[in-house]
Amino acid sequence: MKPRAGQFLAGTVDGTTAIVVRAPDEDITVTCAGAAMVDPKAKASAPAGTADPDQLGGSQLGKRYADDALGIELLVTKPGASAIAVNGSPLPLKNAKPLPASD
Repeated sequence: MKPRAGQFLAGTVDGTTAIVVRAPDEDITVTCAGAAMVDPKAKASAPAGTADPDQLGGSQLGKRYADDALGIELLVTKPGASAIAVNGSPLPLKNAKPLPASD
């Protein structure tokens, strides 16, 4: 799948949903609990799968998950009990930028 900025992605195993903030120009596989995430607005319904017990790290509401090497960033709009992964590796939580000193 080739995600695009602004696209919604939904997990088929749990209720996790996310918005693509930044996307690479290449095809990638975005998964949640080991099952591929799908566009909830697509006409075809995706079959629900079972959660991979190794990928139950959870996702947090309003947090951004990003991989700068791949060039992808996702914003979680509905949290779930499963972790989000790209091409099989978990997507790390993006750290906030430090504020400048106010001396």
